[in-house]
Amino acid sequence: MNLESKIYIAGHRGLVGTALMRNLRAKGYENFVTRTHAELDLTNQTAVDEFFADEKPDYVFLAAAKVGGIHANNTYPAEFIRDNLAIQTNIIHAAYKNNVKRLMFLGSSCIYPRMAPQPMKEEHLLTSELEPTNRPYALAKIAGIEMCWAYNRQYKTRYLAVMPTNLYGPGDNYHPENSHVIPALIRRFHEAKQANSPSVTVWGSGTPKREFLYSEDMADACVYLMNLPDAQFVSLLGQERNDGLPPLMNIGVGHDLTIRELAETVKAVVGYQGTIEFDSTKPDGTPRKLMDVGRLNAMGWKAMTDMRSGLTAVYRDFLDRN
Repeated sequence: MNLESKIYIAGHRGLVGTALMRNLRAKGYENFVTRTHAELDLTNQTAVDEFFADEKPDYVFLAAAKVGGIHANNTYPAEFIRDNLAIQTNIIHAAYKNNVKRLMFLGSSCIYPRMAPQPMKEEHLLTSELEPTNRPYALAKIAGIEMCWAYNRQYKTRYLAVMPTNLYGPGDNYHPENSHVIPALIRRFHEAKQANSPSVTVWGSGTPKREFLYSEDMADACVYLMNLPDAQFVSLLGQERNDGLPPLMNIGVGHDLTIRELAETVKAVVGYQGTIEFDSTKPDGTPRKLMDVGRLNAMGWKAMTDMRSGLTAVYRDFLDRN
């Protein structure tokens, strides 16, 4: 991408999209095209076609999606598969019709099998069954990867899918019921600190291990990949092959920590003085979900933000918003 390239970020208001905007602006990019959901319904094929024909973006970051936790996935499985299939199908096909130079499709680690070997490699995709609670969402994302691969092979497009691990960062959702684990813990420990509560209860045994990536690092990895030289970028796309390795790249930190260790770190960052109790009657979920980031690291990119620094920045963001 050169600094004058027209860049479309689908989902520019979300955790991923805002991080991408900050990273690109810091590197000198200014020619953005964005639309809110009210301005452009990405599930509407005609509207998406007209938007691409009018704007003709050079590069596309496809970060728009219908997302949610276990409760939302179980309650609205039809919307999760329908809306995500529609969004990505419309954008990927419109990008092809309007000669977009490169497209990056952002997915989720839930694309990998429920009991995938650890750490999870790109080639583990579709090797065994998915986690049932979010299978409609995962299947939609897998279809997006397959669509990028099919277009690359048939039309010689340059579409790359990236799979970030669990993300946290500025602008996260701190809703007391619908947020993910890090913003939920930040809110819980902060409110306990304010109320001088003697203890905070965390669901589960505290033993499952999870990997977390700071959203600013994720954005930096995406821009790094999008800016790879042609020969290196094209080699990732599977244009000439159908060998089981899709145009897919993991993005993560390459190490994980237990939920107990995470809770202790959040407690320290917030400055809560009470104790932590674990409710082992609540579900733990998958024992471990660690990304293998060997391919990305070998290409010259590694995450730079340690957990303590990232959590400190996120807690400041939480205080600014509340």
